Amino acid sequence: MGITTTAHLNFRGNARQALEFYQSVFGGRLTVVTYGDFGMPNGLPDTDKVVWGQVEADNGFHLMAYDVPSQAEVTTGTAAASTTWRENGMTLTGQPYFMSIRGESVEEVGALWGRLVDGATVVEAYATTQWAPAFGMLTDRFGVTWILDVAARHTAA
Repeated sequence: MGITTTAHLNFRGNARQALEFYQSVFGGRLTVVTYGDFGMPNGLPDTDKVVWGQVEADNGFHLMAYDVPSQAEVTTGTAAASTTWRENGMTLTGQPYFMSIRGESVEEVGALWGRLVDGATVVEAYATTQWAPAFGMLTDRFGVTWILDVAARHTAA
């Protein structure tokens, strides 16, 4: 039996825009199903919001997302709780997770960085590091923090 793990991101009204953006970055097929598609009557506040959506690409990228219903209470903390930054060589954050994209070449991952950085806040620029051929971190326009890196090639001792 095999299993897979897929990130499922929760948005507050902009899941469709986020999914469309991620499709433009990573390619693949976009699926969006609204609350209205599931039978919510027209005229209610969330009819056009995403109840289930995904981007799935042949290269292995798979992401799911939805819009939290508008009547759900917002329990987020301060702005600092959702911010990520670098200080004294450390990554400091209040976020409970990061999205990680790892590829095999600097060029392949660099191309994804070049598209994902549009409208983002760069936490650490995409560049060569002491632990990987390339690494970068950013928080995209939807508030999701991404780590992009190139797998280090290890040789047997």
